Amino acid sequence: SDRVCDRVWDRHPRFPGNPKSRWRRGYRSTNIGPVTALHEDEIPIDLALVRRLVDRLAQRLPEYAGMVLRPMGASGSSNALFRLDHRSRGDRLLVRLPRQPGGTASIEKEARWLTVLAEHLSVAVPEVVAVGEPGFGYPEKWSVTTWLDGEPPGLLGGGGRLAGDLARFVTELRELPVPADALHDPDLRWYRGGPLAALDERFGQAVDQCRAIPGLGLDLDRALTVWAEALDAERTAPVRRTWLHGDLLAENLLTDRGGLAGVLDFGGLAVGDPTVDLIVAWEVLDAPGRRVFAEALGVGPAEWAKGKGWALLIAMLTFPYYGATMPQRCAARRAMAAAVLSP
Repeated sequence: SDRVCDRVWDRHPRFPGNPKSRWRRGYRSTNIGPVTALHEDEIPIDLALVRRLVDRLAQRLPEYAGMVLRPMGASGSSNALFRLDHRSRGDRLLVRLPRQPGGTASIEKEARWLTVLAEHLSVAVPEVVAVGEPGFGYPEKWSVTTWLDGEPPGLLGGGGRLAGDLARFVTELRELPVPADALHDPDLRWYRGGPLAALDERFGQAVDQCRAIPGLGLDLDRALTVWAEALDAERTAPVRRTWLHGDLLAENLLTDRGGLAGVLDFGGLAVGDPTVDLIVAWEVLDAPGRRVFAEALGVGPAEWAKGKGWALLIAMLTFPYYGATMPQRCAARRAMAAAVLSP
C-alpha cells in the first residue's frame, strides 16, 4: 500500500472511509491510462506524464537518460508505481508518484528518514535515490527508489522463520533512538500511532457499513466484542513512543526462501505507539508463527489485545472503501480479520 500527513490523525488521506474525506459512497474507479483511480481526488497519472517527468530529471541526473519506463502490474493505494530499467546495465529502479494532493509530505519524509533508519535495520529497505519536482500539470514531488527483489508472502502461511525475521525488524525499529526533531515533526504523526479510543466512533461506523456488504462472511458482533476488549486493554497498557512502520502488511513485504527479504513503503512511518505493527501477525503468519512472533517481541496480553483491535479497525475501514477497486487487498484484510476473530 504505498500516504499529507495532516496535523490531525483522522484527516489523513491514508484513512479510508473517513467521513470527512472527499470520497463518497458509491464512487467507482475511472481509468486514467495505465493507472486506475482509487480516490475521488486522484491526481491523473499516465505513462506519458511520467516519461516527461523522468526525462526532465535526466537533464539533471544523466544516469536516468534512456532508461525504459513501464507501469507496474499493480500499484499501491497511495502511490502509482512505474519500473525504470537500464537497457544494458541491468539496473532496475522504482518510480513512485503520490496519487492524492498533499503526497509530497510522504515523499519528503521517506527521503529524509529512510537513510537514517536503514543503517540500523538488518533487512533491506528501499533507498530514495532521487526526488523529482512537480511539473507538466502534476502538482506533487515524486521519488525514484532502489528496486528490491523478493516475493510477497502468502496469507496466513508464514512460519517460524518469517515470524522471527518480522519480530527482529519490529524490535530494531522500536529500539532505534528517536531524535528530538523527529519527536516534534508533524509529518511523523499518524492516527495509527495514536490511541484506539480516539477511533471508537469510527470503528462503529465502519462495522455498520460492513453489515451492508453481501458475502463478507465475518462475525461483526464478535468484532465489536474484540474491539471492546482492545479498548479495555489500552486503559491499562503502558504508553510508549517509538518508531513505527504503520502499514506492516503482506503487500509491503518481500520474502525469499521463507524469510523476510525486504520491507517496503515507509510513507506511513511515524513516531507513536508502535502496537499497530503487530497487525502483520494476523495477515501473514499461521498460528504457531504468531506465537513465535509474540514471544520474540515479548508482547503481553494487553498489547496483543490492542494489536487485534488495530487489525480489525484497518480491515473494517478497507472493505467499504476499496471493495470496488482493490479486491485483492480486501481479500487479504478479510483473511486478517478472520484470523483475529477465530477462537
